[in-house]
Amino acid sequence: MKPVLMFGTTGQVARCVLDSAGNAGLDVTALSRVNVDLADQDAIRAAIMAAPEGSVVVNAAAYTAVDQAESDEASCRAINAVAPTVMAEACHKRGFIFLHISTDYVFDGSKATPYFEGDPTNPQGVYGTTKLEGEAGVREVHDKWVILRTAWVYSRYGKNFLKTMLRLGADRDSLGVVDDQRGCPTHAADIATALITLVDQLRPDDVRFGLYHFCGRGGASWADFADHIFAVQSDRWGRRPDVNRVTSADYPTPAKRPANSMLCSDRFSSAFGFTAPTWTESVQTVVEQLAP
Repeated sequence: MKPVLMFGTTGQVARCVLDSAGNAGLDVTALSRVNVDLADQDAIRAAIMAAPEGSVVVNAAAYTAVDQAESDEASCRAINAVAPTVMAEACHKRGFIFLHISTDYVFDGSKATPYFEGDPTNPQGVYGTTKLEGEAGVREVHDKWVILRTAWVYSRYGKNFLKTMLRLGADRDSLGVVDDQRGCPTHAADIATALITLVDQLRPDDVRFGLYHFCGRGGASWADFADHIFAVQSDRWGRRPDVNRVTSADYPTPAKRPANSMLCSDRFSSAFGFTAPTWTESVQTVVEQLAP
């Protein structure tokens, strides 16, 4: 069994990794906030220094409350920027491979086509800024890392857009949903499979360390996403709520979202031989998982 030390237990990706770990031959030690406070640098170092030889360290924890981050910058930076840098530094001392999840929000959304790994970054809010700082910190202190940028994560676990649409759509005939932001909806289980693929394939002398994008295939607006969720669910409900397509200006938020944050995942697919299903296929999977 391959030893894995994972920061995070209750997040969507962490729970999906734990679901698949046994069948993948991984011995995962998952650390919650109770085990390690990510604002406590000494606790992070101690956890990594105590891990078994040959461990892979996965950071599946983050401050993800995008709007709250605008008024809670210090906490967001401690978790999204400082903590992964400390993790990477400790991994460097132990010779461990470090896998870290980042975000599409490092981009400003001004590009009309999907973003590649080498495209200029320009985050528009505290969340994206601190995640980019975390990326820079990892790069600076370690050489055996993979940063995996992903986007629009949903699953049967936790709070996410898909579950919110199912909850609201159950009682409403129509909903207003933003149509001028585009991204790549991504099933957390597919991200978990990508991480497990990395754990399985990477070795300390590997030449494939670096930055990758990984998302569900295809792009959508939030309105497209909602409309497909309702289409999949309509047979169970015997009805399909209408999606009223609105603009971001109609739903102002503390944090500015990028108008386009679609990511191209071709580099990951080419390097590691795994491609996520289309986002529509994975939505079908999750809606069926949530069916009573």
